[in-house]
Amino acid sequence: MATVKPFKAIRPCADKVVHVVSKSYQGYSRKELNAQLTYNPFSFLHIINPGYKYHKDVKGPERFQLVHNRYLEFLEDNVFLKDAKDSFYLYQMENGAFSCCGLFCSTTVADYNDNVIKKHEDTLQRREALFANYLKTVKFNAEPVLMTYEDTTAIAKIIELEKQKLVAYHFTTTDKTTHKLWVISEKKTVTELQKGFEKIPALYIADGHHRSASSALLAENSKKENPSHTGKEPYNFFMSYLIPDSQIQIHEFNRMVKGLNGLSKEAFLIRLDAFFRIENQGNVLYRPSKKHHFSMYLDGAFYSLYLRKKVYRFTDALSYLDTQILFKTILEPILGITDLRKDKRIAYGHGKHNIIEMKDAIDKGRFTVGFGMLPVRMAEIKAIADAGLVMPPKSTYIEPKLRSGLAIYEL
Repeated sequence: MATVKPFKAIRPCADKVVHVVSKSYQGYSRKELNAQLTYNPFSFLHIINPGYKYHKDVKGPERFQLVHNRYLEFLEDNVFLKDAKDSFYLYQMENGAFSCCGLFCSTTVADYNDNVIKKHEDTLQRREALFANYLKTVKFNAEPVLMTYEDTTAIAKIIELEKQKLVAYHFTTTDKTTHKLWVISEKKTVTELQKGFEKIPALYIADGHHRSASSALLAENSKKENPSHTGKEPYNFFMSYLIPDSQIQIHEFNRMVKGLNGLSKEAFLIRLDAFFRIENQGNVLYRPSKKHHFSMYLDGAFYSLYLRKKVYRFTDALSYLDTQILFKTILEPILGITDLRKDKRIAYGHGKHNIIEMKDAIDKGRFTVGFGMLPVRMAEIKAIADAGLVMPPKSTYIEPKLRSGLAIYEL
């Protein structure tokens, strides 16, 4: 049973929202970031890059405090306003063929700890602790955890009815994405949505494993420091954006590796032959056509790799995952890559043009060999999460990528 709660969001005033919301700062080039900070005084980037005001690169606790200060300034200048009622926030994004419509809400740390909110990625304790300290200092959460739930007729009907009502925001960003947001504060509708989610057995984290883990750590630490803890404090919850399984879009990450671990090209191909039927596809861009088939680019030629299923052992949900198969048959035993996070010989790429970019990087000598595969399916993610297993890093590139500063949850 999933618990979702409405909250009083801090939101941009309507006439400035298009100027306030931003992509993750990592989504901007240095030139783009500087342009936003120089020419757009309302950008949320000013809050998360507070040192810009002083022409100084700040880090650690000093940065956290300045982030909090910049946030207070946006409130004082009425760039941000606080809603009067606890509400859910229905948010729709449309860009070409891609569209999603989901719900901003607060979800519970208790559900996270009890595995009602399910994970499929490992987190790093160092990053958890760093972000928990960040949240404690800045006292707000502006980037929701993206979660999915099984498509449900009852919830879908409520959402469709709410979309017929007056929209609070309707704007288009420069990437040609149209954004709409509706505020759901009527008690009857709020209760109906909560009851709808109570019938859903689990929520699945699609993006935001470190954010959710850090929120859980913050709650644990805050409980120890609060002798009057009741379980209703804001730190017991974190902001999430929930969309149906059918509206998630998953792209693959390709792998590129430097060197062949001391092997010649011929010796490498012979080692591959133990697990794969190999066909040289020449210089024509080759993409795999189904699961457990891989593309490989090496020395100016594409190859198709077909897994020999009588040789490879399928033992659990993780073993069926193509990124795991690639790791267990090639990256680890042949290329000697045991740590996919830290080994500097391996790099990852995503996007519809990545196969061309991968080929170009290898042709220019930056890498030696590259591998492509089909995207992971949502059913695979759920099976791995249900089994309590962990996917290899960079197994999925998931959309939507949400804007920061559209709705803020105060801690």
